[in-house]
Amino acid sequence: MKKNQFLVQAGQQKVNKYFVLSGILKSYYVDKNDKEHIVQFAQPDWWITDYNAFFNNKESTIYIDCITDCELLYISHNDLEKLSAEFHKMEHFFRIKSNAGYVASQERILAMLNLSSMERYNHFIKSYPNLIQSIPKYLIASYIGVSREMLSRVSKNVTNHTK
Repeated sequence: MKKNQFLVQAGQQKVNKYFVLSGILKSYYVDKNDKEHIVQFAQPDWWITDYNAFFNNKESTIYIDCITDCELLYISHNDLEKLSAEFHKMEHFFRIKSNAGYVASQERILAMLNLSSMERYNHFIKSYPNLIQSIPKYLIASYIGVSREMLSRVSKNVTNHTK
């Protein structure tokens, strides 16, 4: 897939689950004011999809596109179920990966609820050191819930505190 290419768009009926071999993707929601809210980034060895659409056969509510050129593997829900039923080790693999994703999602929600903008930025840097240099600052700002201007001030403060 090429940079800026869509894998999933809001309103899509059938979605696949994607495993990232190389590159970086983002999933995001666009609100009624056309503001983009980053839900997830995905880098190599991570999965990404619209989980509600994928597991519940619902219409997609999020978009997923490539931040960089990407190499991906994908699986449909039917194939995932068939593979899991036939091979216990694959079912175990998918469960372990899903659990890691749930933990990361819970940590993000708690960070958004409890941490200041500077603490959220520090948390992002510590949690995703490979992403900080690989994605545009405006995407990081969206992910941690601050404006680009606020991110610029926060990142300067973090830089000054670490010197």
